[in-house]
Amino acid sequence: MRHALKTLSLFLAFLFSATAPLLALPAPMDDAELMEKSDLVALVRVLSVGCTSVTKDEQSGEELLGYLATLQVLEVKKGDVKPGNEVMVIWRAIPTGIIGPWVVYYYPGEEVWTHLTKRSGGVTYASTWWNARGEPVKPAQITKLPTKVDESVTITSKPAP
Repeated sequence: MRHALKTLSLFLAFLFSATAPLLALPAPMDDAELMEKSDLVALVRVLSVGCTSVTKDEQSGEELLGYLATLQVLEVKKGDVKPGNEVMVIWRAIPTGIIGPWVVYYYPGEEVWTHLTKRSGGVTYASTWWNARGEPVKPAQITKLPTKVDESVTITSKPAP
């Protein structure tokens, strides 16, 4: 009986420690907050995605890829970008062991509503929050992203907005 209690105690301690990060997950932003905190809310077509960097994560040692996507704006709900214009969005992968959807990926050819914030310097954007993009309105043509610096994937044709 004593062995069973010790085993149960160890199991519960493990279970609590394994789920502790779940308690720290930030909540998704609701639509109003996403709209308020975003500089650009738009339906976009992803024209291309390039790998811009590979950096080693200090804690996991995992090599994490950085990306730059070119998005063609199709419709605008908020922001000073006009339909037909292109914007650039940057993001960096997260370690595979991290719990939660902390990063927003974009895939060439897809059309998707997204919420973006302008990065310092005003040249590129980043996703406002981890739930900043909706379900694709049109699926991606390419779902495998580049894995080496200076590689990119581009849709085969650039339709008019």
